[in-house]
Amino acid sequence: MSLEEDDTVILHDEHSEHDGEEGKVTQVMETMFGDANYTVSFDDGQEAGISEDALELVEEADDEE
Repeated sequence: MSLEEDDTVILHDEHSEHDGEEGKVTQVMETMFGDANYTVSFDDGQEAGISEDALELVEEADDEE
């Protein structure tokens, strides 16, 4: 799974004050090892340097019937 800017995600990091909160990816940065780190914006702040393992993509609801 690869996340992109503007994806809605849920953070799973027990050491973060935003653990379990839904936020939006605002920046994708590639490390020198080829891994991606993300900056996620929440209603009451943002957190940077988050690994993909700590994020869960929120699937957008389809309006199709």
